Amino acid sequence: MSLSRNLWKKVSTANPISPNVFCADPTSVEYQGRIYVYGTNDHEQYLKAQKNTYEKIKSLVCFSTDDMVNWTYHGEINVGKIAPWIINSWAPSICSRVEEDGLTHFYLYFSNNGTGVGVITATSPLGPWSDPLKKPLVKQGMKGLENSPNPFDPGVCIDDKGDGWLVFGAGIGKNGGTKAMPGSARIAKLGKDMISFDSEFVQIKAPYNFEANEIDFINGTYVYTYNTSWEERTEWPFKDIPKAPTCSMCYMTSKTPLDTDSWVYQKHYFKNPGEMGLNYSNNHTHLQKFQGKWYLLYHTLTLQEKAPTNGGFRSMCVDEIQIDEDAVDIHETTGTRKGVAAIKNLNPFEKVDGTTMFTSAGIWYSEAENPDKIAVQAEENGAWIYLRNVDFGDGAKSIKAELSGSGIVQIRVKKASVVAATLKAKPAKNSGEYIEVSAKFDQPLTGVQDICIAFSNKGDQLRSWKVE
Repeated sequence: MSLSRNLWKKVSTANPISPNVFCADPTSVEYQGRIYVYGTNDHEQYLKAQKNTYEKIKSLVCFSTDDMVNWTYHGEINVGKIAPWIINSWAPSICSRVEEDGLTHFYLYFSNNGTGVGVITATSPLGPWSDPLKKPLVKQGMKGLENSPNPFDPGVCIDDKGDGWLVFGAGIGKNGGTKAMPGSARIAKLGKDMISFDSEFVQIKAPYNFEANEIDFINGTYVYTYNTSWEERTEWPFKDIPKAPTCSMCYMTSKTPLDTDSWVYQKHYFKNPGEMGLNYSNNHTHLQKFQGKWYLLYHTLTLQEKAPTNGGFRSMCVDEIQIDEDAVDIHETTGTRKGVAAIKNLNPFEKVDGTTMFTSAGIWYSEAENPDKIAVQAEENGAWIYLRNVDFGDGAKSIKAELSGSGIVQIRVKKASVVAATLKAKPAKNSGEYIEVSAKFDQPLTGVQDICIAFSNKGDQLRSWKVE
């Protein structure tokens, strides 16, 4: 079988997260040993327009991982269908909390274009999602937002008391706002239901605030991060703190977030990706602690370097970042193509979703309302997916997979040069059905290896697999 060369993400670099989905503005939440990452679905715009002007985006995308290098695609969250009143859905921010019913509830906030903030909720990180308000949570012109012209780009956190907090806001306020101090950033305490407010909207005096608001709670301190504007730093209010580079990420801290004057500007921690050789674009980050390490999620234009477009379609990336929690000090970090190392090996003796991969070529996904039913689909003969650090232990003798199609599926090792097993796909009687197929390995696979799963025929699908 000749393998596809339609490769957008290299086999040797962990960034971006997805090898074939354009997505941006990452946010994340940890749940049951995995982190779930959500982002703006730039791919929806990519399929409908040549340029990424965002106006066609009404959905979000979700990925998850437990090893930081192999990512499972969980499909789109169709916000336009869930909340048909929206204009767009951009720049999500998510949090979770165990409620009185004993269930973990997930609260996913998103930008309704530049006009405000909406929220959808679920009791699973994969949904199903519902719209509890049937209207925006935040919108232009609300009391307290008269001087915040674009109350979007939300960030949410829950503190050690279980209280929720929301930040948002962009644009230069007409009443005294300047390029150096736009005056539009806001914070408010959320109500117990997480879909109302329990305080007034309070200004955060953030110099050169532009967008990409996020809020974290670290060691008793509220940490507000945001993206600065492209404006030249003609004014700078601090003598002992370096000027923030244009379109860089900065942070401020407070112990009493509803006191406007309590917020203290600290410094910048992440320059524009273009300053790091990753192409210039807007900037949006999210901090996530996972398995004892801090990670910085962000987006770049690196995926489109190999894709058939130069329309400004973004892709989510992740690198480690150092945070001194005692001092609440975010160290400056750099975005890379190399990305992060795996924190554990992949266990193939448990079911692996077909949409789990490190990279791929010629691959897309089947449509399914249930994220657990999504499969990878070959878009051309010779399409393939690649997985890193698969731990076969003392030996795996066979593999079984849920397949649909008419071709063969090869399991390859040793940089895809050796075929270890061949599965014969069978056409399913009905759409969405899959047939379990098994095959023995030519020789037992042992130890930790990278594997390639290759499809001979366009249209063949893989929903899951495991070894024995």
